[in-house]
Amino acid sequence: MSGFISALVRHDRLMSVRRRFGPSLVMLFDLYAWSAAIVGGVWLRYEFRLDLVDVIDLARVLAVAVLAHLLLGGAVGLYRRRWRFGSFDEAVILAGVVAAVGSLTFAWTFAVSSSVPRSAPLIATTLAALLMVTSRSFLRLLNSRASRPRSAEPIVVIGAGDASEHIVRALLGLEASRLLPVAIVDDDPKKRRLRVMGVPVVGTIDDLSATCSRLGVGTALMATPSAPQELRRKVARAAADAGVQLLIVPSMDSLILGTGSDGISGAAPDIRPVTETDLLGRPPAAIDPDEISAYLTGRRVLVTGAGGSIGSELCRTIARFNPASLVMVDRDESGLHATQLSIDGRAMLDSRDLELADLRDRPRLRQIFDDHRPEVVFHAAALKHLPLLEMYPEEAWKSNVVVTHDLLEIALEHGVDRFVNISTDKAADPTSVLGWTKRIGERLTADAARRARAGQNYISVRFGNVLGSRGSVLTAFEAQVHAGGPITVTHPEVTRYFMTIEEAARLTVYAGAIGRPAEVLVLDMGEPVLILDVARRFAQRAEPALEVVFTSLRHGEKVHEVLFASDERDRRPIHPLISHVDVPRLDWASCVDPGDVADASVIARVAVERPPVDVDR
Repeated sequence: MSGFISALVRHDRLMSVRRRFGPSLVMLFDLYAWSAAIVGGVWLRYEFRLDLVDVIDLARVLAVAVLAHLLLGGAVGLYRRRWRFGSFDEAVILAGVVAAVGSLTFAWTFAVSSSVPRSAPLIATTLAALLMVTSRSFLRLLNSRASRPRSAEPIVVIGAGDASEHIVRALLGLEASRLLPVAIVDDDPKKRRLRVMGVPVVGTIDDLSATCSRLGVGTALMATPSAPQELRRKVARAAADAGVQLLIVPSMDSLILGTGSDGISGAAPDIRPVTETDLLGRPPAAIDPDEISAYLTGRRVLVTGAGGSIGSELCRTIARFNPASLVMVDRDESGLHATQLSIDGRAMLDSRDLELADLRDRPRLRQIFDDHRPEVVFHAAALKHLPLLEMYPEEAWKSNVVVTHDLLEIALEHGVDRFVNISTDKAADPTSVLGWTKRIGERLTADAARRARAGQNYISVRFGNVLGSRGSVLTAFEAQVHAGGPITVTHPEVTRYFMTIEEAARLTVYAGAIGRPAEVLVLDMGEPVLILDVARRFAQRAEPALEVVFTSLRHGEKVHEVLFASDERDRRPIHPLISHVDVPRLDWASCVDPGDVADASVIARVAVERPPVDVDR
């Protein structure tokens, strides 16, 4: 241990000396380079002879070159650490200084009678520049290799694009990096035999296993932050077959901003082990923030279900657009605490913008609207666990239908300009209590939109499973892994759509800007994912590997979810990832008298088994 500490002390002393005297030593070497270049230029000009030049004349030319370099180099800050040592930026400045010094030296020999040939300064300029640039590059290379810990782990980088070049450069140039790129694989045939910062492209992704085995590498890094889902899964399968750990660089924004994570310490920004979210999610879609700002900035916004997974992410997204106020409503005090903490960095729970309330309490709901007078409402509160709602349909009716109706009516009374109802893909051709109640919510919203005055916009947004939300299949699989298995899947062919919670919130807020009254905006969820594949990845990562067990589909569940009902048409007039569909309005009076809640269970079952009659048809 004492030897290790002594080594650290010696290293720190060496670094201190380098920081203190490094620029001076570099300057002295540059002056020596000019001296050697001037002498070398004369020697070459006189065909490898120096006896033909007067020593005094040669000394004068040397003095002119050295003095000019000192003055010009000092004037531009060449030795004041303004540029990274050995970088391209420093090389450009250095080239300019050397060219200017060479021109001045040439002018001296031209103006003054001297035995030094006029061509010698021109030759010396080239030699001096070559010596200075080569020495800097060589020293930087030695420094990067000498400063890297001996325990640096060799890795294979997947992808040879711009992001790969960025991350390879960062890993090779970072003194404390624990990762050392030794090879690159890429499926682009044009990149065969390419070298990125000296690291060779040795094959394709299918060659990953052979490459790792040949080089003795146990880690691979996916340097393709914008890769589509299918490519990410292909890479994950290749890494699993090769038996290597897979790391990932999540986004180019993270690389540019340099934001760290709790991943690989001392490696590079955001390098961390790959997660299921990386494999199932997708790169963020481009949206127009100005359209969102137009209806959120400076407005009074209210979010129901603000303590839940979707509601809290909506609040975080909305807060970035500086609303005049952001009222967060939930009956879960812990959820409100977590949401406020994530937005403000503190959670004193003393803000009047936090409303602890049960949305089933209509008078309390009206009081909240009276107090805050919201202009924009996002309704994210709902019951969503399908099996429980099959057992207790009356609870689904109260929370997903009655509350939605009450909110819409109070919003209309208070002149809310924009109302966004959060729906689910289970509302498309529904087969469950959850699906039917959310479908009714969509149609009630469409009815409110048609009753609203000009300038008011009431819409619904429909999307599927959200990664990281409460009750997500990933959460269930993680819990089963921690419990020692087995991992349960309802059906070997069951598929589901997935979207990251951040992407769902971004697109939902944007949908609120582009939706037309009474529309349901359906978010593009990408390709459906075979749940069995996800389960197997969880099972294989466990030690020892776990068994995957099939149960059976529960009542109301589908093998394959759909995003559109059979009579709905996919139209995308504004954004390529947001579809606009029309739904028939549903008059509340034709469904049930709002005051008649004597037997909610009967009402709910009737709603599910015999859908209300369409008003528009």
